[in-house]
Amino acid sequence: MFSYNAPEGLLNDRIILVTGAGDGIGRAAAHAYAAHGATVILLGRTLEKLERVYDELEAAGYPQPAIAPLNLETAVEHDYIELANQLEETFGRLDGILHNAGLLGVLTSIENYDPIIWQQVMQVNVNAPFLLTQTLLPLLHRSQDASIIFTSSGVGRKGRAHWGAYAVSKFATEGMTQVLADELENISQVRINCINPGATRTAMRAFAYPAEMPEKNPTPEQIMPLYLYLMGPDSAQVNGQSLDAQGDGHA
Repeated sequence: MFSYNAPEGLLNDRIILVTGAGDGIGRAAAHAYAAHGATVILLGRTLEKLERVYDELEAAGYPQPAIAPLNLETAVEHDYIELANQLEETFGRLDGILHNAGLLGVLTSIENYDPIIWQQVMQVNVNAPFLLTQTLLPLLHRSQDASIIFTSSGVGRKGRAHWGAYAVSKFATEGMTQVLADELENISQVRINCINPGATRTAMRAFAYPAEMPEKNPTPEQIMPLYLYLMGPDSAQVNGQSLDAQGDGHA
């Protein structure tokens, strides 16, 4: 497991947007960021889930979060522009984005892959993070120390049979991370990195591996050290990297 002890107040006064914040890793990240002082913007498609996380953060006494309902599968450019305008009006800047939302699609050969599902996976896993990042970059540029975290996978580094659109989308995510990091290095305070969460106790993992015992995998809460490290100032010099949340790295 990535080893990092986040100091209290690591993210004080930071404004961080988390996609897929309604459950799983997104919910755990929202809690971790808020617990360390951040105002968290909860983005997802299911309002009921976002409201539940909102109530949890408020009940814990963390900074008051915000809710941004958005279906990344159907959102178009205008929706992202409207979101950016709302965030600018409310907060004036943004200090971080965690691109956590994703679709698994189906596990089958590319020869038999449903083109409609392929498009859905690409829309949520690649096109939406691109549009969200592009639209929100002006707000991130206003931060003194901003961080963008994309979500990758082991199958986004070495292709594996039957992982289809999901694997291809994660290869694209790795590439987008590297390209954007190289473009902004030395000209911006915004850094861009990628996290491979590894096998984690989530609904997506259970769907992909129905015969697996969930207890053998760590919970989302247990892999948060890397998410905190990359979002905070201690990683200010880390840019364009793809790191493993369950690796043996130290910070």
